[in-house]
This record gives sequence, C-alpha cells and structure tokens, in this order.
Amino acid sequence: MKRILAGILALIMVLGLSAAGFAEAPKGKLVILHTNDVHGRAVADPAGKVLGYAAIAQYKKDLEAAGDSVLLLDAGDAIQGTPLVNLSMGKTAIEFMNAAGYDAMTLGNHEFDWGLDNAKQLAGQAKFPFLSANIINHLEGDLTFAANKIYEMPNGMKVGVFGLTTPETMTKAHPDKVKGIDFLQGEAMYEAAQKQVEELKAAGADIIVLLSHLGMDEESAPNRSQDVLEKVAGIDLLIDGHSHTLIEKGQMVGDTLVVSTGSYGQNLGVVTYDGEKFKASLFSGLGKSVVIDLEGLPYSALLSAKLDSEVADLVNSTDKAVKEELSKVFAKTEVFLNGERDPGNRTEETNLGDFAADAILWAAKQALGDKVVASLTNGGGIRASIQAGDITMNDMKTVFPFGNEVSVLEVKGSELLEALEAATSAAPKALGAFPQVAGIVFSVDTTVPYENGEQYPDSTYHAPAKPGSRVKIESVGGQPFDLEALYLIATNDFTAAGGDTYYAFRYPNATSGYKTGVALEDALVNYVTTVLGGVVGQDYAEPQGRITVIK
Repeated sequence: MKRILAGILALIMVLGLSAAGFAEAPKGKLVILHTNDVHGRAVADPAGKVLGYAAIAQYKKDLEAAGDSVLLLDAGDAIQGTPLVNLSMGKTAIEFMNAAGYDAMTLGNHEFDWGLDNAKQLAGQAKFPFLSANIINHLEGDLTFAANKIYEMPNGMKVGVFGLTTPETMTKAHPDKVKGIDFLQGEAMYEAAQKQVEELKAAGADIIVLLSHLGMDEESAPNRSQDVLEKVAGIDLLIDGHSHTLIEKGQMVGDTLVVSTGSYGQNLGVVTYDGEKFKASLFSGLGKSVVIDLEGLPYSALLSAKLDSEVADLVNSTDKAVKEELSKVFAKTEVFLNGERDPGNRTEETNLGDFAADAILWAAKQALGDKVVASLTNGGGIRASIQAGDITMNDMKTVFPFGNEVSVLEVKGSELLEALEAATSAAPKALGAFPQVAGIVFSVDTTVPYENGEQYPDSTYHAPAKPGSRVKIESVGGQPFDLEALYLIATNDFTAAGGDTYYAFRYPNATSGYKTGVALEDALVNYVTTVLGGVVGQDYAEPQGRITVIK
C-alpha cells in the first residue's frame, strides 16, 4: 500500500498538483486570495464547477500551514443570487464568509438589494470589514462604511486595502433602498481613490490593494476599474468585480496588476507577492480526476479541492433546510425557459421574458381590471433559466430573487418611448434594463447610434437625446401607438421607481403609481396555476414576436 501511495503522489507531482488539488503552494510569500460576484453559490458543486466556501476555507488553511501570509478578499455581490442566501437577506452568506475566514470585502450593488439598513446590519455581523471609499451620507457627506484597512502580515509586510462600489448602484439597486446615501462617481470617485492611496502609504503600507466593484463593461464608463487606473496613481493590485470578467493570469494596466475571477464561485483568485513582483493565477480544482494502475491494483485518485469539514457542515446543513422548505412542486414546463443573460434577456426577447411579462400583466389586471393594457420587466431581473420538467418555489426564487412587487403606473406615450429608448441604449450589447414586454410591440434599430442626452439625476445613465431615433413602437394594448395617449402599464416596483435606465417612470410613479401587494414570484406562480392549468406549454416554446432587434 505504501508503494501505491508513493506512486500516486509521484503522479500528482508530475501533473503539477498537490494532494489538495491545487498548484504547488508558494512557501513564505504573501498570498492574496480573492473572489467576486459569488452570488450565493456557497455549496461545493463539482458538476457545476463551483468551489464553495468550504474549499476556499481549506485552501487558505493549507497555505497558512505551509508558512505563507494569506489574505482572503471579496470584490462584492456575495450576498444575493440563490435562495440559500436570499431567504435570509444575505445573513447566511456572511455567516459562511465568517466561517471561511474572509478578511475584507467591498460592497457590490447587490449588497443593497434589501436596503441600506440591512447592509449596515450585515456589516455589523461580519467578522471582517465592509470597505467602500465612495459611499457617503447624503446630508453630512461622511463615509457610510469604512474606507480602508491596513493588514500587518506575519511575514512583516503591511498591506493597505480600500474599496470602491459602482455608482450604478443608484439605479441597479431599487432607488428607494439607497435613499440617504450618495455614490461618488467620475472625478469625485477618482479623487477619493487617490486620497485613499496617499493615506495608506502615509500609514506605512508596503502595497496598496483596491477592492473594486466597478467592472470593465463599456456601459459602466467613466466609472470602470480601468477609468480609475487612468486617473489614480499608486495602486499595486486591483481586484475587480461587477462585470463578471474572467482574467486567467491577471493583466497589467500601467504599473497595476488587475485580476478578476469571473463569477459564481467557479474560481478562486491566487495572487502571490515575493517583495518584488506579483504573480496571478486561478484555483479551480474541483472535479479533476485520474485513474492509475499500480502493480495490477486499480486506484482512483480524485484530484479535487479538500473541504473544510466545519464550513462544509454549516453550508450543507443550511442548504438542506432551505431546499426542503422550497422543494414542493407546484407546476411543470414542457419547454426550456431561457433565462440567459447574453444572448438572452439582456439583449433580445426570450420565451421566459414573455412568460414573466404575461404573468405581471395578468396579476395587474386581477388587481385593477382590463384598463391595465401592457407590462414590461427588466431583463436583468431574470437571473436563471428553468429547465423542462417540474417547477418548484426554489426555481421561482432562483429566477426571480429580488422580492419585487407588481406595480402599475400611468405613463404618457412619449414617456414610454423614452423609457424603451433608454432601456435599449446598449443594444445589441447586453444591458440589464433591456425590456421584456407584454401588450407592447416594438423594434429597436441598433444600426442607428444611441445619442446621449442629459444625464439623469442620481444615475449613471443618460436620457436619449432623440427618443424614437432607434425605437419604434408599433402598438400598445393592441392599438396603434400614440405619443399623446395615456397608458396604464404594469411593471415591477424597481423599474417603476426609476431603477436601471427607467428614470422616465419616476415622476409618473410618484403621481400615479400603485403597488398591488403581489410579489413578482407569486404573480408567476398564480399565473401558471390559474391561467395555464399548472403547465407552461408549447405556446411558450419560442419568443412570440413582440420585440424586433435590427442589426
């Protein structure tokens, strides 16, 4: 048996892996581990290539046991995304991160999905700081969360870490849930970041790390991570989130190493520093297996991440309880319902978008009658697909996790046109605002450039300079579109309040808006069971031709 094990270890060394399934650990170096946009994927899942917090915890412990000085950091959007963390409004995510040994995180836009007060409560429950240098109190102008922290590492190095949160939070979170705070953007954010660098250096930091939930998407300019690096000097390492960008070995932007792990906990970022240079890699060690034959005795060695048993027990027991609560089957679908992002609900009409919009319209009609003529919902609010087969409440809360409510408001035709023009401004590229509709037929001509008008207040988005230049509305409620007509439109309370690009809805909602009291996922459940007889059938096999994207 000893000879067999020796052979296995030799094979592992040939493959360049340690017995724990990761690249040979550096000895005595500073190691910065990082995650971003985990979105509640807490359970180790080799099939889904999700590491889970138990694997991350054990990886950190193994490095520390090898003599390395280790920091574990997160670049935001950790607390929302699956029922496992959504049902507790993010509390369980923080419990998992506490157990895994995180040292700091910055706040992503989804850290505000249940409001500012909830975010503050979670920060109080965390055994690590929430860092953000550009979230300030609206009246006093002081910081809402800690801006930075210096870590004195066992190897003698001082690591200064500060955070930045995307100003898009003003509209990507429900506007009502970020009342009372401002998000510094553009030049004001750059100035705040430079101040952090200087403060940390003055305090003796050997290296400066920015935990950045800003992303790299074009739509986020001028508030992207690369925009900050063009204006701010002295950042050694930038750990990015928000855009779900995967950078396998990091990339240099000037003198700064930029890293990002993609999304959903499929990778753990590993940055080593030997006092002179950084090296970036990814750990994604689940599910790598080999079968070897030594002396005629077959032996299967699963080269996969070891799991911290205590963290695994915590995560798995919580996951089991949530699944038992939500596992009841209430309907089925004969067709795959497309919840993908791009191409998908953020770029074009989908069958799941049609289904969701139909359910919203039906629920609104139940509340207010047939005078509600149409509905729309933002594609970014659809978070997952539904496979053909049984549908459970777990599915509903995974696909529609935000707890939004069906709302109704009266809009003028010109306001609806402005809203659709702004919501499709990035097309054919993806944008979370992209509308999925019922009772509305329209087209968007992406060969015509979108022209920015004035920037919306409390927003990173711009009004269209020429509403109607790209979007043509054919009909609303089965009648020809009229710029001067008044339409009673159903939507979710996020877009009704002006979320995403829907600032055109804010005033109509303030003056005529009505919350039905029906949660979005309940509207879908009731629509399936009452209208569709418990079966999503072939009528939803394909998109129904409500939106035409001209390319």
